[in-house]
This record gives sequence, C-alpha cells and structure tokens, in this order.
Amino acid sequence: MGSPGIRAGTLLLARSLALLLTAAAPAAQESGPADLDEILAPILTAHDVPALAGAIVTPDGLAGIGAVGRRRAGGEEQVTKDDRWHLGSCTKAMTATLLAAFLDEGKIGWETTMATAFADFASLDEDWREVTLRQLLDHRAGAPAELFADGLWMRLLATSEPAAVQRRWIVETVLANGTEAAPGARFAYSNAGYILAGAIAERCGGAPWEELMQQRIFGPLGMASAGFGAPGDAAKVDQPWGHRREGNRLVPVPPGSFGSDNPSGLGPAGTVHCSLRDWARFVALHLRAGAGEPRLVSPATMELLHTPREEDGYTAGWLSCSRPWAGGPAFTHAGSNTMWFAVVWMAPARGFAVLAATNAGGPRGAAATDAAAAALIERWAAREAVPAGSSGGGLRRSGRPPRNRPAGRPPTNRRPC
Repeated sequence: MGSPGIRAGTLLLARSLALLLTAAAPAAQESGPADLDEILAPILTAHDVPALAGAIVTPDGLAGIGAVGRRRAGGEEQVTKDDRWHLGSCTKAMTATLLAAFLDEGKIGWETTMATAFADFASLDEDWREVTLRQLLDHRAGAPAELFADGLWMRLLATSEPAAVQRRWIVETVLANGTEAAPGARFAYSNAGYILAGAIAERCGGAPWEELMQQRIFGPLGMASAGFGAPGDAAKVDQPWGHRREGNRLVPVPPGSFGSDNPSGLGPAGTVHCSLRDWARFVALHLRAGAGEPRLVSPATMELLHTPREEDGYTAGWLSCSRPWAGGPAFTHAGSNTMWFAVVWMAPARGFAVLAATNAGGPRGAAATDAAAAALIERWAAREAVPAGSSGGGLRRSGRPPRNRPAGRPPTNRRPC
C-alpha cells in the first residue's frame, strides 16, 4: 500500500516540533521517559476501550510511556504505567529468539527437520518428515490453522494438566496428521507451528518452554513482570482485565476464570503478559540487532531473524514491510486472544520502535492500538526532518500505519493468539 508524502504545512509542523523536542531533550533525559498520557487519552475516548497503553523504545531502552483508562469496564481502578498487558501473538518473536539462542549454541539448526527433532515419535506422518524449524517460524510448514483434529481442542479446554503436558498432546496430534499444504509451498499462519517450535526448544533446553523463557529471555533482560496467561489477581483487581464483547458492550473477564485466556499449552504461540517497560526491554534487544548487553543472540543470528526468505515478508515472529518513516524495513506484529490487543512497530534503521496495548480485542482493540501506534510514530518522527529527496518520506496521511497482519492471519476468536 502506498504512502503519500507529507505536505508542506505538515513538514513545517514536523520541523517546529523537532525544534521543541530537541530543546526539551535535556529535561526529558533527567526526568526519565517522557509521559505519553496526553497523546493516548483522546485515543482512548475516541475508540471507547477500557484502557490503553503505549511506549516509545530506542536501542538504549524506554524513551516514553503512557497508560490511561481503567483496569475493567465499570470499575474505578485506574491503570498505571507498570501494569501488565497480554501480548498474544507478539509472543512469537520471543519464542523465535529463544530458539535463536539455542542455534548459537549449536543445539539446533534452522534446517533441522521434524524427523530429526522428533525422532522418537513413532506416529510422525510422512508429510512432516522434511519440514524444517525455519519453515515453522515463517508459517510455511503447512501446519494446521486450528487444533480440532481428533477432538484435541475440547480436550485442551477441559484439562487442568500442566502446559508442558498439553503441548505434548498438541505435538503428538498435529504430527500424526498430515500437513494442510506442501511444506514451503505457501504462507499459512499457524499457531500450531509455533507450538511445535516451542516443543523443540523444550527438547534443546531440557525444561518446559515457560521455564526456558524465564531463564533465557526474561531473566537476563530484567523482565520481572513477565508471565503467562491473563495477568493479575481477580480478588485484588491489581492488573487490567481482558474484555469480551457482548453486543455493543465490553464485559470484563476476571483473570484465572474459565475462558480468560487460551489453554496454557498454546504458550509459545501467544500467552505472554508483561508491562510495557519490560516489553520495551525485549524490543530494544532487537533494535540493537544483537549488539550490546545482555547479548542473548549473536548479531549474525539476529540478522537472520530479521531477514525474510520469502516475498510474504514474514520472518521468525516479525512481518517485514516498507514504510517511508522507517528509513528502511519496518517490522511489525499484532497479538490478540480476542480479549486484549497488542501491536509493535519497529524501525531499526531509525533506531526506534513503538508499542501499544489495550484490554479489549476485536476491531475496537485493533483500531485503538493502530491509532496509538500512529500517534507515537508521529511523536518520534517529528524529532527529525524528512529525509531530503525521499519519496513519501513521512507518515501516512491517514494518520495510522496499516494493519499489516499477514494474509491467513488468526481469525477473530479466542483460539488464535
């Protein structure tokens, strides 16, 4: 989709804002990240979501953060900048990063096949034998869009077994049935593919995926707020609650209640929650392209994570696309369990990213986070003059980055992450 350039009046405004922001920079550095509440408040009202949070990130960390609204519709509890948000499929980049760390250690390869990774599975269908890890991470493995085979989904909904046990069921069922497309033939978004990838990580690390994420990703990055499933204690209302839609109403869903998130076995595809401050730590790792500390993945391997191998642009938990304001490839992903919505846009060439999250899903949550992301991109882009000679060098005139979720995106029900 095209992006018309900034008109003269907007360019003058951008340059004026750049001067103001530059003048204010020393004070902002002394007082910490900029407060973005005033940017987010009108978006919250316009899109009628319970709460909305956003952040601006640089390779050095958090440059700005805001959180407005209430933790649950009809309640009095206000959100804070340290509240935790369900990230849905934005988890996928974290799972890919975990596997990249094992790749650097020589425990796995991008071209490792399912026949090798699951050599002990006697029921492995022939279709799966030559599918590679990289095809799983790029949604080109032919993995199923749903987990309905052999009554699997109902079994997951009914169980109280630990996440690792549930994942074993998923892996056994998926691999015992054929692929839905020839491996490598086409892009087909699949949570099942990332669950398989998470199971491979478990075999590399000798522990459940959740423990490996804490040990290998969250701990080293200082992501103390990170966890899994709907955040918070329902009795305390100490975190935002997700909301399901009933007609035109948004109804709060207590954390820990049935249906507050997908079954825990789906973790590698989309159950992480954390504060925006901590999500920013993970995104800053990717902005640094593996350089700096902590170094969880080598720069060479990080480059592979950010390099699409096919024209669809999807690469290991990121969708690569072209945006003039990015100064090069932009990377994005959205996530939703239908009761929350989160989105990230990252511009490594310009050294910044934006995050947005809300505790409402569906079109309302998507529109609110899109509008927030666009406003934060505009806030940061105003610091710089439009590149000389660029064609369409500024933001989209529509005021929001397009929702560049891939074709074959997760459908709007709770199963997709």
